[in-house]
Amino acid sequence: MTPLRAKMIKAMQVRGFSIRTHESYLYAVADLARYFHRPPDQLGLDDLRRYFEYLATERSLSGASCRLFLHGIRFFYLQVLDWPAFDVAIPIPKKAQRIPELLTRSEVARILAACVNPKHRMMLTLCYGCGLRLGELTALRVRDVDGERRLLRVEQGKGAKDRLVPLSDTLLQQLRAYWRLFRPREGLFPGRTLTEPLSETSVQKAFTQAKARAGIRKIGGIHGLRHAYATHQLEAGLPVHRLQRLMGHQDLHSTLRYVHWVPDDREGQGAQDLVAALEVGHG
Repeated sequence: MTPLRAKMIKAMQVRGFSIRTHESYLYAVADLARYFHRPPDQLGLDDLRRYFEYLATERSLSGASCRLFLHGIRFFYLQVLDWPAFDVAIPIPKKAQRIPELLTRSEVARILAACVNPKHRMMLTLCYGCGLRLGELTALRVRDVDGERRLLRVEQGKGAKDRLVPLSDTLLQQLRAYWRLFRPREGLFPGRTLTEPLSETSVQKAFTQAKARAGIRKIGGIHGLRHAYATHQLEAGLPVHRLQRLMGHQDLHSTLRYVHWVPDDREGQGAQDLVAALEVGHG
């Protein structure tokens, strides 16, 4: 490991960056060095402009990908090389403004009903019922379920923040039934061994298969369940600032994106009400 790489890792550790941020930032700086065949501390502003032009034109990266590279490289030059400023006019493609296809309540119900594996069904139900990110879902431990207070602890979610999400009575009962069936010890959703969590790829695949069996052709992966949770909570009248806390958003603007999905006539039924209705149907 080079001294620069070690210094960058230490700078990220001090700031409490997540493992995923470590990987993406290190990859961005390493890719920059590979492009020029020179150490990054030997590059100047003109080199950086050329590199980002290359990302946008020759590699045709999206605006989101270019910004990810930019964040990692800017961090390196400001925090590792101690540049006084990072005043680089960098061409980055505009972020496409697209409205994803929202899953309706009936479509979520069909997806959950079409999930034949009880472990996968519990994962998808919890993902929707608590608005979880995929990484948060797979990282859950048995002790994160607080049955007495009816809360789910999401530890070190995006932005290295913990949060508590309320559990409905029905969802808590489903979790208890799941535990009696599988008896997980540490991780709530273990993989092939009890010490390893189920991989994110396996959960994403389970969602894709259930969606196909349900006959739903809308574009999007398992993150669509989190989008549906947020929108259905707003439809039920949940204030935006409370939804922000439940979603784990640092910036309120991230939560406000869901407002465009909310119709004028509020239906008054939240995400976990659907879970309760599904439980009655299975009974």
